[in-house]
Parts: sequence; structure tokens; C-alpha cells
Amino acid sequence: MDKFDQAIIQALREDARQSISNIAQQVNLSRSSVTARIKNLEQSKVIRGYQVLLSESQKSAVSAYFEIQYVSSCCTKILEVFNTIPEIVTCHGITGDMDLLVFVKAQSMQRLHEIREYIDSHGDISKMKTHVVMSEWINNHGD
Repeated sequence: MDKFDQAIIQALREDARQSISNIAQQVNLSRSSVTARIKNLEQSKVIRGYQVLLSESQKSAVSAYFEIQYVSSCCTKILEVFNTIPEIVTCHGITGDMDLLVFVKAQSMQRLHEIREYIDSHGDISKMKTHVVMSEWINNHGD
């Protein structure tokens, strides 16, 4: 990838729906050159696709972060439990009063509640706080 490919990718990140003409003007290349480069980036899987990202308020699903304090110094037992819950997206060991930060995407508030109750019932959990995502202001990963 050269500087033109990087500039094209940056332009597409800013607005993937903008015209080829607009991108060509931004990167100082012809429309046909930009079209060819985008096609090559897609074929080489540098660009894997395009997606629509809905705001949190438009989703029927619900997302939340669980802050979890664990009794033991070893979290492997609870990780075995987490691996059985497909709605868990990420789990990070963190510093501070809490030990784990778990991100969950559930299809409903009821399912989120069930997941929370199931995790909280585990004997090695001493404290659990739930933070429901109400809006998303920045997502540079497109997740």
C-alpha cells in the first residue's frame, strides 16, 4: 500500500458513500485510477466490506458493560463460565477495585438480566456492577 491507497482508505473511512469523483479530487488521482485502486484493495481483502452502523438507540438489542470483582486471584474458573455465554463480546482484566470488564451484547433487556444473574450467582464473584450502553459517541472500529 502506498500513500494514495492510504489516502483512499482514509477518505472511505470518513464517508464510504462518497463519490469516486470526490475521492479522486481529495487524493489527486483520476477517477479511473481511484476505481482501480479500490477494486484492488477489495480483491486483496485490505477492504473487506462496507457496513451500516446503527446508533444504539435504533438497535433492538442491548449492550452493557459488567464490572466484576473476583474473590480468587485466578480468574480462569469464571472465564470457563464466560465461554459458555455467546453474548459476551470481550472480557478484559483491569486495574483498580474491579478485576474484570466484560462487554455483552444481548438481544433483549430480559436476556441481559438473565446473563447478569447467571454470572452473579457464581460463587467466586464478590461484586458486580452493570453499565447499560445508552448511546455511542465514538466508535473508530466500526464494531
